Amino acid sequence: MSERASIDFSGFSCPTSDGSAERIVLGHGGGGLLSGELIERIFLPAFGNPVLERLGDSAVLEELPGRLACSTDSFVVRPLFFPGGSIGELAVNGTVNDLAMSGAVTRFLTAGFILEEGLPIVDLERITAAMAAAAAAAGVRVVAGDTKVVERGHGDGVYINTTGIGVVPEGVDLDAGRIEPGDAVVLSGTLADHGMAVMSLREGLGFEAEIASDTAALHGLVVEMLAAVDGIRLLRDPTRGGVATSLNEIASLASAARRAAGREPVGIEIDDAAVPVAPAVASACELLGLDPLLVANEGKLLAIVAGDEAGRLLEAMRSRPEGRNAAVIGRVTRRPAGKVTARTPIGGSRVVPLPVGEQLPRIC
Repeated sequence: MSERASIDFSGFSCPTSDGSAERIVLGHGGGGLLSGELIERIFLPAFGNPVLERLGDSAVLEELPGRLACSTDSFVVRPLFFPGGSIGELAVNGTVNDLAMSGAVTRFLTAGFILEEGLPIVDLERITAAMAAAAAAAGVRVVAGDTKVVERGHGDGVYINTTGIGVVPEGVDLDAGRIEPGDAVVLSGTLADHGMAVMSLREGLGFEAEIASDTAALHGLVVEMLAAVDGIRLLRDPTRGGVATSLNEIASLASAARRAAGREPVGIEIDDAAVPVAPAVASACELLGLDPLLVANEGKLLAIVAGDEAGRLLEAMRSRPEGRNAAVIGRVTRRPAGKVTARTPIGGSRVVPLPVGEQLPRIC
């Protein structure tokens, strides 16, 4: 009789229980009883609507009028909760804002959760409650979702993917090819609030004024802007890589489109002194050696608008809380082509480059 192989079971754990019903276990991702309990206990009460409650393998949606817009994003922020919000708000607002930058109003969201074994269920409840509140505020329904569980040590609590479907109203056409020299660059509010809120918590930094994330859905602000003026060329939300990345992308896209049409390329010049930064955020950036232009935002937008309409656009933006600190921070120029420069407070000029790598990892 052959010898039996010796198997070491010391590294194995039961996939259905860790001795506590208050933490995520591998069985919650198995599609069986525990998965069903998670859906009934957490997801359906938070997101329940007639489409989701069918619990089919796909969501059957009503027909939407107009041009459809679709966007998907994944969220891996650490820590999961921070001053001003959590990964829950980010997962909804981030996708709503991506769609809003094309002028679309979001109607539906899907949500995919990657949960780490050992995550306290109370944390998942807080996150889904935050998502539900953000979705309700944005007038969006979560119509489909999925949950997977990875072994302890192979995740970071929760990762969330959201996909959104929205409708672009008739007559809205936002495109980099429409940008012209003399257009104004408008920013909807103070920079770097989100990135520095997360970083100050990670590093245990204390400031006299609390730094809170700016996470917010911007669809209402965009609707107001589009109704106020006809000359909006392009919108962008400066998330990862901050304003510096978004402006460099705009300058590059506009120049490529204009070259393709046989026109001269363009650049962008901003005024450092005109860029709004909250005092506590400015202090935190200085302490950590960070440029606010490179730090992530989650509730701000950039607009390129015809220069003669910038004043009316500012008035419309400042009428809403999401745009009360809106400012013109620069203009579209003919030189340097495809580049972004900044005028310094002492009258000099500097190049605003794309960031190399990521200044603040796991920020959104």
